[in-house]
Amino acid sequence: MTTQNSPDAVSSSEPNGVISRGILNVLLVFVESAITLMLRFDPKLRQLAYPLAESGKVVCIRTYLPHTKIYATFGYRGVLLDDTLPANKQAPDVIINAYSFQLVNALMNHSESTIDALQIRGETQDVADVKAFLVRVGVGGAIQNLINKLRGNPENKPTPEQKAEKLSELRAKINEQNQRIDEQAKDIARLKTQLAESQNKQKATVAGLIVASVIALVAIVSHFFI
Repeated sequence: MTTQNSPDAVSSSEPNGVISRGILNVLLVFVESAITLMLRFDPKLRQLAYPLAESGKVVCIRTYLPHTKIYATFGYRGVLLDDTLPANKQAPDVIINAYSFQLVNALMNHSESTIDALQIRGETQDVADVKAFLVRVGVGGAIQNLINKLRGNPENKPTPEQKAEKLSELRAKINEQNQRIDEQAKDIARLKTQLAESQNKQKATVAGLIVASVIALVAIVSHFFI
């Protein structure tokens, strides 16, 4: 991947090509905070960062025009950015060489081709993990993730078979509810009939008692006065 115009040909001692450490530290704090937020709200990005964080990989990013050297240390709490190599590391696990505009272009696009254009050295698996992380952490990837959250990720949308199955289950539940409603309606009608019969029996009983009382009263009067 190295060409004749490789960034390695640029001298790191050029005073006009070196960014001040103060500005670099401010920039690192900003980028580190942005990555932390992305990791918090993007499960896919956390998944891609996990193999790098699991073994505490350190990535050295060397940019030219201006000349900077940044170390990104992956851990379970996020990605720590610094301008010096961690004390527990003899050398970085992965080294990225690129002109600044190449790196900016890679982070601004959600494209594997822009990441592949960078000069990345290291173990094959480590390089693959770093590339996958960079593709997702790019601005394009962040925007795409936001759009998916607003619209709903297409990967999570049900298939036609799942929709048909869910519709069938819904219809079965509706039919079951209708059967329960019909049974309850029959129970109510039966109770109304029983209540009406009970009321009729009660009326007949009261009428019988009244008639019996009248007959008894007539009998008593007849006994004493006739």
